[in-house]
Amino acid sequence: MARIKYLILAAVLFAAGTASAKDKEVYKDPSAPVEARVEDLLGRMTLYEKVAQLSQYTLGRNDNVNNLGEAVSHIPAEIGSLIYFDGNAVLRNAMQRRAVEESRLGIPVLFGYDVIHGFRTVFQIPLGQAASWNPDLAAKANRAAAQEASAAGIDWTFSPMVDVARDPRWGRVSEGYGEDSYTNAVFGAAAVKAYQGDDLSAEGNIAACLKHYVGYGASEAGRDYVPTEISAQTLWDTYLPSFEAGVRAGAATVMSAFNIISGVPASANHYTMTEVLKEKWGHDGFIVSDWDAIAQLVNQGMAADGKEAACYAFNAGLEMDMNDGLYMKHLQALVEEGKVSMDMVDDAVRRVLRLKFRLGLFEDPYTDERPEEECFLLPESLAAAEQLAQESMVLLKNEDSTLPLSGVSKIALIGPLADNQEDLLGNWSARGRAEDVVSIHDGLVKEMEGIAEVLLARGCGFDGQDTTMFPEAERIAGEADIVIVCLGEKRGWSGENASRSTISLPDIQERLLRAVSRAGKPVVLLLSSGRPLDVSRMDRYADAILEIWQPGVCAGKAVAGILSGRYNPSGKLAITFPYSTGQIPIYYNHRNRARRGTQGLYQDIQSTPMYEFGYGLSYTTFEYGPLTVSSDSVAPDGSITAEITVTNTGNVDGKETVHWFICDPYSRLTRPVKELRSFGKQLIKAGESVTFRFEIDPLRDLGFVDGDGNRFVEPGEYRIMVKDRTAVINVTD
Repeated sequence: MARIKYLILAAVLFAAGTASAKDKEVYKDPSAPVEARVEDLLGRMTLYEKVAQLSQYTLGRNDNVNNLGEAVSHIPAEIGSLIYFDGNAVLRNAMQRRAVEESRLGIPVLFGYDVIHGFRTVFQIPLGQAASWNPDLAAKANRAAAQEASAAGIDWTFSPMVDVARDPRWGRVSEGYGEDSYTNAVFGAAAVKAYQGDDLSAEGNIAACLKHYVGYGASEAGRDYVPTEISAQTLWDTYLPSFEAGVRAGAATVMSAFNIISGVPASANHYTMTEVLKEKWGHDGFIVSDWDAIAQLVNQGMAADGKEAACYAFNAGLEMDMNDGLYMKHLQALVEEGKVSMDMVDDAVRRVLRLKFRLGLFEDPYTDERPEEECFLLPESLAAAEQLAQESMVLLKNEDSTLPLSGVSKIALIGPLADNQEDLLGNWSARGRAEDVVSIHDGLVKEMEGIAEVLLARGCGFDGQDTTMFPEAERIAGEADIVIVCLGEKRGWSGENASRSTISLPDIQERLLRAVSRAGKPVVLLLSSGRPLDVSRMDRYADAILEIWQPGVCAGKAVAGILSGRYNPSGKLAITFPYSTGQIPIYYNHRNRARRGTQGLYQDIQSTPMYEFGYGLSYTTFEYGPLTVSSDSVAPDGSITAEITVTNTGNVDGKETVHWFICDPYSRLTRPVKELRSFGKQLIKAGESVTFRFEIDPLRDLGFVDGDGNRFVEPGEYRIMVKDRTAVINVTD
């Protein structure tokens, strides 16, 4: 905070020294420092103009682009931000001209949109991206998304989502990077840097927004919008680390969450928004509410009406009101009544203006209106989409080397997702179009051209009881050498407000699998989903299982490449697959139980998962050598290196991910049984070896955090773990 105050003071002095006359508009001078421009502009604004900058409406939804004047005329020219729903820059530029040319001060509008896993080139969903364990590759996807979104007039994306999510019934698990804090931190930071680049004003860069702040992923029983009970300790050791990593990576903005955090709604939580984010972490950007979240303080039982809700949210540190219009309606009156201070209003507006200057909107407020073919679905973007899709797919089962396909002349391709394009896009697919998607059928036909014939049958719908298509599916299964069954979720079954009481697929899909398995041919089960699924009943009818998630526009190419062996699957789970819904919550980094052995475990089902965090098979085999450390002891301020050599003992090249876990078996604050602290993925050619290294900083990698956010490392024994290998080190006094 001291640094920010210094910058503000310097800016004021600069403005005073360079603007001897009131009419010298420092804020229009691109050579002036950003803070000086902010202070100069802030000093010229009326209270109404300030409040407008803190408000966000929508543009492009149900607007007629053939009548641009009418479409933008109902929006105040002084509005701070708009969520932009159109797919090109035409309507956006019309509104921007209104803001720049018709408002008194000409402050440009900030245009935002939910660019979650691509804009027009739709990539693998984030949960799938995490399974790639390749943050650099995921960053390529985010970079392409930023460039496409920017070309369409978007300045700001409401992404990445870094909520730690451990209940797959919650639909929004698809939008984040799984159950682990460190994984969310690494992928979230990579996304921020890819969206924003080194200079926010450079072409193709957009502002990032960390969401949902904070604890939204602790959704009770997987239901959306419900209260969450989160202790101070759990808040700091589980839910805040990914947000802190995003802030350290330079995230321009943060979005408040819908949930109540142990009695205090996230969108009116002074501790998290002001004391932690701004004061402890020094974030100089702003917080935007989620859609209607301020108005929902009334539903949550905190505020009696919209005016009181606006007062609570603003005084807690929430700067921008998304959609519900409560700041526009009430903030001016709240200032005049002394319930909101003018200093707080100025600080909030300062944060919004700061981002607009950093984005270069005052110098370049408009977006070039270019043809679609110059902006979207570019070859390099499609190449990244295919690579990310295939690296994120997880081979869960492969009995008797059923895959890759070999010696087959007829392939039966069956299921509601076999020739489907729409649902492979996943939720939050921005401006993606179904016709851009390569279906599994089309990808496989092209892949196997001249090698094998692909027979197609839908078999059934996603749900319902209609079995009339079963006979055709059974017929082609009997004719084929191998049966590939494509089952899973519709795109709308995951995402916001898409909670499900069970993670099992509808019975009709499981019945189809059983029916075609009776042909006695090898069966490959392809699963497309936005969450972990219960595959316990389907497992017995499938010789191989491949989780493809919701892979985006290059789905069919990536799937076909893995089936044929052109790609060696390398994905590993970033979220646990339970045996059944009844095991939830189940995640790898739980704390120890009070009693050991079988006491306290389920009496009617096993307590271990179907597929654990980090699980994933390959077409080759890897052998892990000894786990070694450079020293068996280290000082708290020292450093130590751990190494392990991995050898590809199979016949094909493959990529392998090494996960480095640590364990502190005894601590004044009890800790999880193991904690991920690093990971690395490398290509290992057949017969060759690669050594993986973990450079350990004791405070960072072995330490823990208390309920006040203070990091510490205690002296004593620590364990470094990779698979079944363990090395023990001691941290000295």
